[in-house]
Amino acid sequence: MTGTRIDHQPAFVLHRRAYRESSFLLELLTRDCGRVAAVARGVRGSRRGAAAACQPLQPLLVAWSGRTELKTLGTAEAAAGAFVLGGERLYSALYVNELLLRLLPPQDPHPALFEAYVALLAELAGGEELEPPLRRFELRLLRELGYGIALDHDSTTGGVLEPAAQYVFDPAGGFRRADPAAPAPAFPGHVLAAIAREDFSDPVTRRHAKRLLRAALAELLGPRPLLSRSYFAARPPADAGE
Repeated sequence: MTGTRIDHQPAFVLHRRAYRESSFLLELLTRDCGRVAAVARGVRGSRRGAAAACQPLQPLLVAWSGRTELKTLGTAEAAAGAFVLGGERLYSALYVNELLLRLLPPQDPHPALFEAYVALLAELAGGEELEPPLRRFELRLLRELGYGIALDHDSTTGGVLEPAAQYVFDPAGGFRRADPAAPAPAFPGHVLAAIAREDFSDPVTRRHAKRLLRAALAELLGPRPLLSRSYFAARPPADAGE
């Protein structure tokens, strides 16, 4: 959207940092305008208004103006109660925020992804198992970016993946039947079918899905590591969000 002013736009703060003497620089995920960078001027040190509202995990209605990529925030008000998360659930939300910051192009609308983000936060806050909603969101993010994983066919033959066969994954090319003599870890065909259905009820499926999606996302993220992964480093692997 290229207009000089946007009003009453549903949004979340993905990240905020101090900017100059009294302002914040915000990265917003908005419903209709995608990822938007905006300056909230003169609000640092205040506990009211935009300063109080502009916290991560808080549903907002925001207004901004400006013709350049960096907008000036007008108003920001809470649209509902904030999602209250702690521990692994908070770390998982911060992981997703970092994915969106790193992978979403500026001002590229993805309203369906915004709704999926709202649903993810609700599931995390509602006590659902961590891995299924995270894996569903990662799959949705890849599809929205145009990098959806073809989980139904062999990239070399074009044939349908066989449930009893083993496959290796190439992020640039897709799945191909595993060479029994090769040491590369493989994905069972029946597990890939479960991932395609977004059925993560089996711990084996969850384990393979995490490995698969980490490989697919790494191709897009490049060599710079995700800072949010450090939050998980000190605890044993369980339903980790990374």
